[in-house]
Amino acid sequence: MRPQICGVIAEDEPRAIAAAEPLVDLFELRIDLVGQTWPAVARNLTKPWIATNRPRAEGGRWNGGETDRQSELLKALSLGAAIVDVELAAPGLDILVGAVKKKARCLVSHHDFAATPPLEELEKIIERQIAAGADICKVVTAAASLDDNFKLLKLYAKFPGRKIVAFAMGLAGVLSRVLAPLAGAEFAYASLLDGKESAPGQLSAARFDEIYRLLQI
Repeated sequence: MRPQICGVIAEDEPRAIAAAEPLVDLFELRIDLVGQTWPAVARNLTKPWIATNRPRAEGGRWNGGETDRQSELLKALSLGAAIVDVELAAPGLDILVGAVKKKARCLVSHHDFAATPPLEELEKIIERQIAAGADICKVVTAAASLDDNFKLLKLYAKFPGRKIVAFAMGLAGVLSRVLAPLAGAEFAYASLLDGKESAPGQLSAARFDEIYRLLQI
């Protein structure tokens, strides 16, 4: 089965979205990156989409307060978001998850931009995400070595039957981005075009397509 690719919309660029559409299975709409025009972008999407409004503490660019951030994120429910991304560290997580799950699936995310913790610590993060009510658990870390890729990839076997997206960022983590869907990831995140990456080490949708074609997947 072909790996599922999620194209990350980081700018209001209809041509880039249209170009990537044949190569992706769903989109992630980054509210914090797109800005005020994000509802118009959402209305024109023809594939399922994830709503994300990332705070600066987790690598995003939302400039307002936390209450306003969550309020803007929840607007996505009335615009048809299939999945809403909420951070494990978000204040009022229980209330936020409950609100999301009335209309959409909830992805609970955790990002570590400094390092990749030991495997045991990564497992505890996923256990907390499951306890919080996550339909999909997302764990993203910064890779400093090849071994960090394998720490993330081992998580799929540790939680059979759970929907997980776990990979490492940076050039040292590219291997985990490519192999994660083959290890059991729900999907892989991709930029819409080369040079439009929203995170270190992110590959474009076209690059993922090329790699999986070469591997005859």
